[in-house]
Amino acid sequence: MLMLALRGIRLRWVTFVGSFAALALGVGLIAATGLALAATFDAPERGPERFAAAPVVVRADGVLRVGTPTGTRTAPLDRPGPVPPGLAAQLASLGRTVEDRSFPADIVDPSGQDAGARVGHPWSVAAAAPYRLATGRAPAAPGEVVVTTGSGGPRLRTGDRVRVRTPAGSEARTVVGTVAGRGFEDAVFLTDDEAARISPDIDALVVHADATAVRDALGPDSGMDVLTGHDRRRADPDPDRDARALVSVNALLGTAAGITLFVSAAVVASTFSYAVAGRRREFGLLRTAGATPGQIRRTVLAESVLVGVAASAAGALLGAAGAPLLVRRMTEAGLAPSWFALGDPSWPLHTAFWTGVSVATAAALVSCHRAGRTAPTEALREAAVDSRVMPVSRWAAAVLVLLLGLGLPALALATDPGDLLGRKSYVTRPMILIVGCALLAPVLVRPVGRLLTWLPARLPGATGVLVRENTAAGVRRTAAVAAPVLITVALAASLTGTVATLEEARATEARTATTADYVVTPGQEGRPLAPAFLERVRNIDGAVVSASRSTSVTVLEENTALVSSEARAVDPARLAAVAELPVTAGRLADLDDGSVVVNEEWLTTRVGDRVTVWLGDGSERSLRIAAVLATGTGDNGVYVTPRNAGGADVDRIDVKVAPGSDRHAVAAALHSAAADTGTRVATRAEWLAPTAPGPDDHTRTGLRMILGIALLSTATALANTLVMATSGRRRDLAVLRLAGATVPQVLRLVVAEAVAAVGVGAVLGGVVAAVNLLVVRGALALLGVTSAVVVPWGTLGLVVAAAALLAAGSAVLPALSALRTRPVELAGSRE
Repeated sequence: MLMLALRGIRLRWVTFVGSFAALALGVGLIAATGLALAATFDAPERGPERFAAAPVVVRADGVLRVGTPTGTRTAPLDRPGPVPPGLAAQLASLGRTVEDRSFPADIVDPSGQDAGARVGHPWSVAAAAPYRLATGRAPAAPGEVVVTTGSGGPRLRTGDRVRVRTPAGSEARTVVGTVAGRGFEDAVFLTDDEAARISPDIDALVVHADATAVRDALGPDSGMDVLTGHDRRRADPDPDRDARALVSVNALLGTAAGITLFVSAAVVASTFSYAVAGRRREFGLLRTAGATPGQIRRTVLAESVLVGVAASAAGALLGAAGAPLLVRRMTEAGLAPSWFALGDPSWPLHTAFWTGVSVATAAALVSCHRAGRTAPTEALREAAVDSRVMPVSRWAAAVLVLLLGLGLPALALATDPGDLLGRKSYVTRPMILIVGCALLAPVLVRPVGRLLTWLPARLPGATGVLVRENTAAGVRRTAAVAAPVLITVALAASLTGTVATLEEARATEARTATTADYVVTPGQEGRPLAPAFLERVRNIDGAVVSASRSTSVTVLEENTALVSSEARAVDPARLAAVAELPVTAGRLADLDDGSVVVNEEWLTTRVGDRVTVWLGDGSERSLRIAAVLATGTGDNGVYVTPRNAGGADVDRIDVKVAPGSDRHAVAAALHSAAADTGTRVATRAEWLAPTAPGPDDHTRTGLRMILGIALLSTATALANTLVMATSGRRRDLAVLRLAGATVPQVLRLVVAEAVAAVGVGAVLGGVVAAVNLLVVRGALALLGVTSAVVVPWGTLGLVVAAAALLAAGSAVLPALSALRTRPVELAGSRE
């Protein structure tokens, strides 16, 4: 049986080379994404940065702890408090202490160019990193600074006069020294006294003493963290950024691997199925010669397993070579952190290899069952027309999968429409419908093909009629060509359309909610606005000013989980002038220091009910629900008053020009006040522009990468299927030549049939995408968002055009090869 299978592969290499290429490419992509995914699990643990050379670091405990009947629950605090000065004095008796203070410190270089946003520190804490002087000396007097170099901005040198903007104002200072940057921050170091004047709070305390002694001195209820060893990283700026980056990379690669596996399995199954269907005459002859159904099945299975093993081995080698390229491309595109690198695990290669073998074997099992089931007389009788192309088992599977693909979204729409807007949902949901539609393809091909060829069939000439009849007669051939196109179009349109629709929905929400004429924000994200600037803005004639703060509110849900929500602290009397929020119950005007505005995602949403919450600084409050907002796309957060901001500073000012006031005068006053503080003043349109759908964000970049991976597999399958199909029609082409058709006419017919099959796949894929986009639109409507569905016509056009060009080329090349033989010889052969 093995020798027979080997001879069969050698004689029908055209049939198997495409299957080999499709499977090898799929396994290679799975192996590459698997190796990159494994790197997220084995990523090296990042050590401390700001305090890498500090023996002990003391800072306020940044964790909220709440006791519940099932144990203590924890959540990170939005704003941990400072180290009390008395506590710092107490610890000074144990050993030398260094007070760390961090504050915004932006630099304008001698030429007047902004040298970038920086963070200020006292010089004494520089040794905790450690920073070492590269040039010059330490700051010793007011007006002297030391700066980091190598950040990519304008290079500052010892002796330069610069202007430094801090919360205390903008002052001219002299660079008296430089230190090499360490990659995690761009810093400005001032004298300890100046840093204390600018930022009185102690953010962290470096203690040169034994950690146990420090803990004993503080006691168990001090509310302070004593950090040593690797735990010192928790005192770094944004210590969780690497973990978040790895989670993002993990999700992206997991999605890519899942889609690759799905596409590879679908196209390989389709390819194997069509290859077996095209050998009906051969199997019929074998059956007539005495071969049993079991022998036919074992032969087909052996051939497929041999091809699967060889292709999977080649794919594993291809993936090992391609993984470094994938990782490099992800880091260059900003999808992964710059330090992300491959490890040396081998399990992704083994997984990819056995996945490929399993996919090939599973596809062969289905195909060989069909091969062994055909009787000799049936196979010899069926020549060019496909009759019974859908067995009862496939009908049952198709119906069940379609019911599942339609039923799950319907259930979610009825119970939790917000779940349909998550990445996991809108990535996996199209796959179910694609499978269902692909299973029904042999039934759908004929009516869709007749619809697409209705007009060409009525044009002068025989080409249109032949395309219509050949498409309807060769159902299996048309379905095999349409299947990869169906998958490609459905995935591309569903994923890109869903992302664009959600982006448009968020932009619509932002346009509706923000009615201010100007929005003022810090020049650097995450920084507060200077109090002096806020006071100047409030004194502008004709300006209605609403200052707000970013904070968070945490609630204990069902006594089991702490759930944190983003919140804004606002003045309710001024909020109505600059915003129109989607209120579903209650009134925003009722918001006061004893109440909170929540959204419909909260468990408690009845106006007047009281909820226990923890503010950003960890303080506990019992607040009454004053109003409820629609859930929307998830950006409608919680609103509290400034008293419940948990110590947050103002980071946004919405300005409305009062009726009858001079708009230009208000704008000029705003820009004048912002000029000295590096603050950004944007019109409403400028503020909303970043929320509009754009082509360059990380979500779209990752989506393009995922779709590119999937398109490689489908393109290979499309080319392979058309090469097999056209090569198997040598006698048909010869008959056309004997009937009087010229070579160009035959080639035009072949191209038209290939393009028609692509059109069938595009229509079916478009139907699947339309269903998915309508589900998203329905979910948005139920969540209170009135936004149109965004159809990615450009992406669809490119995908379909590329598929049509590839199909035309893949059909023409084997047709040209067949037409080199004399028509009489081909027509008389029995192939």
